[in-house]
Amino acid sequence: MERGTALVLGATGGIGGETAAALLRRGWRVRALARDPAKAAAQWPAGLARPEWVAGDALDADSVIAAARGTSLIVHAVNPPGYRNWETLVLPMLESTIRAAEACGARIVLPGTVYNYGRDAFPDIVESSPQHPQTRKGAIRVQMEQRLREAADRGVRTLIVRAGDFLGPRAGNNWFAQLAKPGQPLAAISDPGRSGVGHQWAYLPDVAETIVQIVEREDRLATFDTFHMAGHWDGDGAQMQAAIRRASGQPDLPVRRFPWWLVTLASPVVPLFRELREMRYLWEQPVRLRNARLLAVLGSEPHTALDSAVATTLRGLGCLRDAGTADALRGSL
Repeated sequence: MERGTALVLGATGGIGGETAAALLRRGWRVRALARDPAKAAAQWPAGLARPEWVAGDALDADSVIAAARGTSLIVHAVNPPGYRNWETLVLPMLESTIRAAEACGARIVLPGTVYNYGRDAFPDIVESSPQHPQTRKGAIRVQMEQRLREAADRGVRTLIVRAGDFLGPRAGNNWFAQLAKPGQPLAAISDPGRSGVGHQWAYLPDVAETIVQIVEREDRLATFDTFHMAGHWDGDGAQMQAAIRRASGQPDLPVRRFPWWLVTLASPVVPLFRELREMRYLWEQPVRLRNARLLAVLGSEPHTALDSAVATTLRGLGCLRDAGTADALRGSL
């Protein structure tokens, strides 16, 4: 059954690509905006239904408005690459999406993060928790949501689905890629957290499926609405380490401390390291999103077993010595 037409901004990235794929699986027509549609189409994973690629730039409101004509949903999953120029690019990109949604009447979906919150909201975060960010990126995230609230006052419908740190076969810059270096066989696990401190993870295909399932319950949504995902809660930091060891077939894979000293030293000249250093506070104490509102609407949260999620992620990152290890593991689950 065809459910409608969606425009995805950021479909070449992790969450945008997974959301586009989930929409297609569930019968939506999907347009995907890209500056180079031919290149984006060539990189789309084989075996998946394909979106309609259209040329455009998220910074060009006119091209976003044109691409959004006839849509009922705009997925805003676009970010500047490599954490560069966040301060100057993120809000103009969002303004393009807001203008397009106003023009066509679509609902905006924004994948949310925990960066909006400071220590006063920890350890358990609900949708109404105060947003007092401690970082520049967090402050921009709060501004983004405030812009969407202001747009909602004008009738622009918005949905924010907030989740923990991403893992997945197509995830880009993320914390899981600090535990296991992309493109390198696993020799050790690099752990950013304090010993015994819990951490929350979200598997990208589960996030995408959750987004689509919520969107399809439009009659249950407010003009501006927010839901939190539980994802995978690692209560002491050791569960993720154990899953990586099982996926790699290396039960004695060593765990090494993440080199925070190096990140601090290089942060003035390396934008990615500066962003990582600012987010250190999220690894120093438990930070957990609670999903009671989501369960009230969906009944259950889409959830892939941790071992399967980790194995698929490691294979996608090119970290397994034998790609068949992940296949064998998934077959045993």
